[in-house]
Amino acid sequence: MIPFSPPRIDDKIINEVTAALKSGWITTGPRTKDFEKKLTAYCGNQSTLCLNSATAGLEIMLRWYGVGDGDEVILPAYTYSATANVVIHCGAKPVFVDVNADDFNINVANIEKAINDKTKVVMPVDFAGFPCDYDEINALVVKHKNQFKPKSKNQELLGRIMVLSDSAHSFGANYKGKKCGALADVSVFSFHAVKNLTTAEGGAVALNFPEPFDNTELYNYLCMYTLHGQNKDALAKTQKGNWKYDIVEAGYKCNMTDMSAAIGLVELERYDNDTQIKRKHIFDTYQAAFSKDNRFQVPVYHTDSKVGCYHLYPLRIKGITEVQRDAIMKEIFDCDVSVNVHFIPVPAMTFYKNLGYDLNNYPVTYDNFSREISLPVFYNLTEEQTQTVISAVISSVNKVLG
Repeated sequence: MIPFSPPRIDDKIINEVTAALKSGWITTGPRTKDFEKKLTAYCGNQSTLCLNSATAGLEIMLRWYGVGDGDEVILPAYTYSATANVVIHCGAKPVFVDVNADDFNINVANIEKAINDKTKVVMPVDFAGFPCDYDEINALVVKHKNQFKPKSKNQELLGRIMVLSDSAHSFGANYKGKKCGALADVSVFSFHAVKNLTTAEGGAVALNFPEPFDNTELYNYLCMYTLHGQNKDALAKTQKGNWKYDIVEAGYKCNMTDMSAAIGLVELERYDNDTQIKRKHIFDTYQAAFSKDNRFQVPVYHTDSKVGCYHLYPLRIKGITEVQRDAIMKEIFDCDVSVNVHFIPVPAMTFYKNLGYDLNNYPVTYDNFSREISLPVFYNLTEEQTQTVISAVISSVNKVLG
């Protein structure tokens, strides 16, 4: 069976994790701090905080910004549930909007229609690792600055809607010469096991706020905020006589461990010159094969201004129903090829339907979802396996559609 997206675990990673275990630092320590600095240098943002998940990073930033009861957060209907769940956790209202028909990303015109004086945050999602239209989104929140009603000190300082990018898919992607992480006020990456760059579990908050914010000062605050509100971490307390600490607020517990950072350091070192070269080759192979058949709608993963990071290959089949898509997937699985769907839209989930959301209100989202099949993309996928995937997809479409 060809798997969908197994992580790349080789001797380099095993050796580095072993070294971390032997070092005596298995929680947040020198490797995590080194990883944060190298991520910042790579992305070109101001400062970076590593955490145990992207979900934690999104929620922490909403809470830091003072998002709560009566507030609204605009996000695409086409995303994973985590993007919306964190809004619910904060007591705010997710406002879903429809997406683009070509690249799955949030539609800027639909964002503007949804903005009102309750809007505190826009959360674009870089679907499949392809960047959203950040110039337009950033211009939009400035355009509606006079409509913004701040309810917290940080909201008053920024003076407008915050752009909080869910960049879970897009580490390494480029938009107009800048990398994701440096495109919005704050971007949050995922380093989950299936991501291009993994730390097994983990994420990072890439801070990039404009003046008068001090992103280094904010980083220091968030280090405390994400470690129970404790004013010293374990590394600081190892200094002679520096054992005494204080709890300065009721914070959260979502720090990254040095074991996770050990994996991330290896992954980052070989990301551009190895991992991404292989993933791009797989994408290009799929693109060449499926572009020849007009039944397929191939994904957009590069334009003049954008270069995706080859995270997901979301193939769509023209003119089919959701039932036909599911039947095609079953046939592909029967060929011993694992495929997936990204994603079941959030308004279709029971919890959100019970809140009154209706997928019928997002026709482009549903159309994209109903025809989408995500194909395997991972470092160790061989040429032979790639051809097997292509053959399985084509034969399965032939069988179901005739």
